[in-house]
Formats: sequence, structure tokens, C-alpha cells
Amino acid sequence: MTGGWTGKTLRVDLSRGVSSIEDTRMDWARDYLGGRGLGARYLFEECSPRTGPFRPANKLIFATGPLTGTSASCGARYMVITKGPLTGTITTSNSGGHWGPELKFAGYDLLIIEGKARTPVYLWIYDEQVEIRSAEALWGGTVWETEERIRREVGIPGARIASIGPAGERLVRFAAIMNDLHRAAGRSGVGAVMGSKNLKAIAVRGTGGVALARPRDFLAATWAKKAKLRTHPVTGTGLPTYGTNVLMNVINEAGAMPTRNFQQAQFEGADSISGETLGGAWSRQRVGEKVTEKELASSLTLANKACFACTIACGRVTRVSEAGRTRFQVTTHPHHWTAAGEGPEYEPAWALGSDCGVGDLDAVLKANTLCNELGLDPISMGSTLAAAMELYEMGLIRPEETDIPLKFGSGDALVGMVERTAYRQGFGNELAEGSMRLCRKYGRPDLFMGVKGSEFPAYEPRAIQGMGLSYATSNRGACHLKAYTVSTEILGIPQKTDPRVTEGKPEIVKAFQDATSVVDASGLCVFLTFGIGLPEIREEFIAATGLDVSMEELQKAGERIFNLERLWNLKAGFKARDDTLPRRILKEPIPGGPTRGCVNRLHEMLPRYYELRGWSKQGVPTGEKLLELGLL
Repeated sequence: MTGGWTGKTLRVDLSRGVSSIEDTRMDWARDYLGGRGLGARYLFEECSPRTGPFRPANKLIFATGPLTGTSASCGARYMVITKGPLTGTITTSNSGGHWGPELKFAGYDLLIIEGKARTPVYLWIYDEQVEIRSAEALWGGTVWETEERIRREVGIPGARIASIGPAGERLVRFAAIMNDLHRAAGRSGVGAVMGSKNLKAIAVRGTGGVALARPRDFLAATWAKKAKLRTHPVTGTGLPTYGTNVLMNVINEAGAMPTRNFQQAQFEGADSISGETLGGAWSRQRVGEKVTEKELASSLTLANKACFACTIACGRVTRVSEAGRTRFQVTTHPHHWTAAGEGPEYEPAWALGSDCGVGDLDAVLKANTLCNELGLDPISMGSTLAAAMELYEMGLIRPEETDIPLKFGSGDALVGMVERTAYRQGFGNELAEGSMRLCRKYGRPDLFMGVKGSEFPAYEPRAIQGMGLSYATSNRGACHLKAYTVSTEILGIPQKTDPRVTEGKPEIVKAFQDATSVVDASGLCVFLTFGIGLPEIREEFIAATGLDVSMEELQKAGERIFNLERLWNLKAGFKARDDTLPRRILKEPIPGGPTRGCVNRLHEMLPRYYELRGWSKQGVPTGEKLLELGLL
């Protein structure tokens, strides 16, 4: 053992009601770094890709990285790796907050959950003390209720808790695992896998720390990185001031804002749900503008909120207005509904807002708070509702099937259907299956806007060519975080490229996918890559672990992780034909705005991408590539 890793893995078998502590496979840790990569290797070795996602044989792996829990800026991340019920792919879902570092402080690189408990339970981890406790009294409670009650029960206010809400209990296919009330391992339905195991929560308290191989070198590298992040316009000003929702107007003006289930690429109500509007006077004051006390009092943003060791603090604590509280009262399940919560981030604001045609900020805030409290991924929630709204307006979903008219722009439908989906009540039971299954059921599979069962995020792939290729080839289905080409195509970071051209995009997507694999494996947040790159991460990694890896070796580790995930999906039955985009994106031009007439030209990019990857024309890694990466 050197530094960074703890060298220990906690394994819990819920079927047998036992736990054990074992040595982490350090040969795998060196090859796959940690987090996403190390968790994927364990899943690859221990879980058949053909296993049903809700079967006890499916494993749920929580993995930290070597920089998780250190003083490295944004060193708060952990990954959840499993077979996703929304997609059937390998799922690598990422979350921040404080839970991941706490697991590391308790002494573990990974937590592997196996089997299924006979009755609802929660896991209590206090360093080497591990208990499987009854959660029958907690079952049915919201995320916020669960955290509060478990802290009282264990008697330690500083305990960190990851839990599922009613959505996870009811196996909603896009249920999230929530930690620290508002942080989420959100996409692909990891919360439903946790619910299928009758596991309500995992509470952790650690009294240790993270050993560093070269402490002085680590501090020097970390302080240099912090200085770069503070002075960069995105990480030093944009995200701290307006949060991720600073993108709303930027993307809308570029003609890349998916609207009403991708029928348009600009939303007339974008500014009303933007980061600038959300922050109001509060945000203006942060950038040095004078505001009146009345303006400040009416500001919707109450405070910034940061994850562990974060110097960016992009989180928003927000509240619904007095009028909104009256209009969007939720009464079916009056557990713990509140007017204040965290967010929405840009992605939820888009999915619950423009994709559903809703420009009412109060409705979007309320729906987002309910997603956090009930344990739902807001991207899939909003996107699935948007598909239902299009089907409803086409007459394919009949009014008698829903107790609320599912019309684009309806705040009542938005707020009401979030609650119904989490509890699988009424038409919410249909939405709980995700938009791919919904659209198939109503005879229009082409209206599913996503890839491999996962709904698109908030970027129009007809307007941003590289993003389309990124969506099509992402191992967990459509995802912006695995290769955020918006950085170069729209924001000009690290350099500006034309979003409408396809030339050079396969090279960018591959490079971004491999680099993001490294970031996810390290335990850092991808947002810091706006201000720094792999060279700075390499310096911290070397100082933390004591391993003198070259840039080439680090990049190779990212490529190895991505290819391992690809192999898992191929064994699960996915093929090259699944690396595609919906007909609307490939054949129906954007109808208006600055990107009018655009379609995604995936056919121009995919062959070159396969070639760069060292894959066959059928999208299968060649023997030479596998040998090069040590996967044979």
C-alpha cells in the first residue's frame, strides 16, 4: 500500500445477513485507478451481464477514487456501478456531497452489496463496525425523513447517509440514490436496484483519514490547482455566481435547447427559468452590483452550497415563492413537503422546464424539490413526461387515462406527475417505466428521445454534432457527462470548434471519453476540468499514491476503463446498431431559429470513431486493441 487508496473493500451479503472486509485488488486499482474504473472491473469479474437488474445476483457497487476525501479541489465524488434497470447497460452513476469521503474515512475503497434482504434494512457503517439493521419503520418514507430518523437512531449527527425514497422502493426505473439530502447518483435507475435489494439506506461515519504518499508535493499541486480554478471565468465566476443553470440562456441562444420533446431547439420561456432569474438580486450582488433590500429579500436563491473540499460551490439552495406554495401544494402524501430545497441544476431545469414547455419557475422548483425528496432522476422524469405530453397532444394517450391533462406548458401536470410517478399511482405507473417503454407501448417508439434506453440530456444533438456522437457511443446510454463536447463546441474550452461540422469530432469525443473516465476514476468532479486538465490531476495522483505514472499511462487507463465497459455491454447483448440516434434527430431538420435545417450526421462520424477506438466495423474491440490495453 502507498497512499490514496485505503486498500480495503467492504462486502455485504444481504441474503445471508453478513459482512466481510477484504483487501482491495491493488493490481486492478493500479490499472483502473479507482471509482468508476475499479468498480467496473469488479462488476465485470463478479456479475454476469445477462443477469436481470432486479435479480439478487446483480451487484450494487459503491466506489471511491484515490483522491476522494483528500483536500484536492472537488475531491468529493463516488460512483455507483451496477446493471441499470432503465437501460440494461453497465451503469456508472456519479454523486458528490459528503457521503463518498465519509466511506473513505471509514476505511474503504469500495462497498459491494450482494443478494437481497428478506425485509427492509439499512446498513450502518462506523469504521470497522458494520451492522445490518431493520428499516421496516423507515420503508415508505421520503429521503429527507429517512436521513433525519437514521441520524436520531444512530445518535451521531455527523453520520452521512445515502438512501432511496418511495421511487426506489417501487422500482421506478429511473429512481436515484440520494445522499446529503440533495446530491444524487441519479441516472439509469441505481435507486431501483437498491430498492430491489430491500436496502433503504447506507449510513456511514468514519474517524480515519486518507494517507498521502508525498504530502508536501500533494499540497503544492493542490494549491496550484485551486489558484487556477479561482481565476478561471467558469469555475471562478460563472458557476459560483449562477450555478450550472447559467447555461440556460447560453444554450438557448445557440439554438441548441431541446424543447417540447425535441420538436424545437429554442424555448421562448428559457430566461424565466434561467440561472440569472433563479438567483435574481442575490446573484447580482455577488458580482458587485448594488441591489435594494427589497430586491434581495425577493431573491429565490438563499445560498451557495458546496460539496466536500469544493472551491467552486455551484449548488443553489432555493425556495418556491409564496404564490407557488399555494398553487403547487402536494397533498396526496403529506409527509415532509417543503418550499425550500437545492437546485435546480441546468439539466433538471431543462428537463422539467423547456422539454415540457413549462416556463413557470415555481413549478420547476417544486418539481425538482419533489424529485430530490422522493428519489427520482429529474432528467429522465422530465424527458419521460415530455414524451407523454407529445403522445397526449397527438391523441395517442387518451384524457381518460390521466387525471391531469398532459399538455405542454402545464405546471400542474409537471408537479402532479412527479408525485404520481414516484408512487406509481395512476398514469404515473406508466411514466415510471421510462420514455422508451412508454413510447413503445403507445406505438411510437420513434418519439423516445434517447439512446440505449436512457433519455437525452439538455443539448440538441442536431445543433451540436459532437454531442450526438457522444450520446450514441456512451456506454451507459445517452449521457452528457461522459464526453462533454459542449465545452469545446459551445463554450470554447479548451478551444472553440464549430458545433455544426463533423470533421474532427470523433477525435474530440474519444479524447473526452477517455479523459472523463480518468476523472471519474480519480474521485474528482468533472466540473473542475473547465479550469484544469489531466496534467494537474496527474500531479495530484502521483503525490497521493506515490505511483509515477506518465501522461500516456494515465490516458491509457481511461481508454482501458471505457473499453472494459464496452466489453460488458457487448456481453449483455448490445451491438453496433445500438450506437444510434432517434429518427427525429437523424432525419427531421430543426424547424426554426439559428440552427434551422440541421440534423445530426452521425453516419459521417461513427466509422471514423470506431477506427480511432481500434474497434471493428461492428463496434467490437479488436484483439490487438484488447492486448494493448491488457484486457486479454
